[in-house]
Amino acid sequence: MPNEKKPKTKCVEYLRHAEYYDMQSTFDELYARSQAGEIFENLMDVILSRENILLAYRNIKSNTGSITPGTDKLKISDIGKLTADEVTARVRKIVKGAKNGYTPRSVRRKDIPKPNGNTRPLGIPCIWDRLVQQCIKQVMEPICEARFSNNSYGFRPNRSVENAIAAIYRLMQKSGLHYVVEFDIKGFFDNVDHSKLIKQLWSLNIRDKELLYVIRRILKAPILMPDGNTEHPTKGTPQGGLCRARHNEPYDEINVMTR
Repeated sequence: MPNEKKPKTKCVEYLRHAEYYDMQSTFDELYARSQAGEIFENLMDVILSRENILLAYRNIKSNTGSITPGTDKLKISDIGKLTADEVTARVRKIVKGAKNGYTPRSVRRKDIPKPNGNTRPLGIPCIWDRLVQQCIKQVMEPICEARFSNNSYGFRPNRSVENAIAAIYRLMQKSGLHYVVEFDIKGFFDNVDHSKLIKQLWSLNIRDKELLYVIRRILKAPILMPDGNTEHPTKGTPQGGLCRARHNEPYDEINVMTR
């Protein structure tokens, strides 16, 4: 970890991490403001705050995926060799210091075998880009969570498959209906419309134009395929990066799909 004071006990839970870096009160305030319908036009200062960056590092480090390198071959342990001030300065420079704006490096595509014999494509960003995405996720999440439907359970914090099943049982008992229809949206991640996604963020009152620009660049990051070719996506979000549904880039409505 960057040279920073360490807690007396090992903290792995997200909430305890947030409290350690004194960010939980900020996240609670963002949640309350979002519930009240406020418009957010200046989020980048919070996203690039020292405390939020160090919290992002700690949360990524506690994830087993942090040991998987991207196209630059770097892992979270490489960032851990730097001081806290160096990490903070590097993230800020990556996002704001480039001549042509934030430009994420190519995402490494990896096909993961599924039990049915098919494969699931993963997109593995470079570790510094993962850190940038985590910084964004931490600030956007409370804003979006305040507006999401209570009946939505997929890929959301503090919600699980068990919660969804329990809710279904309650609805069945209440309604007297005893049939459940299960369906899946084929290729959902591969078909998310970028423009509609940005509009959805705008409708959630996330109107920081610099942030929306950074998100657009993340969505359009080139993808290095297993065969060595590079693709430039015009739609979809890579599974494996922090801008998929699991990490709450909020496409809560079906209409972000390409028709």
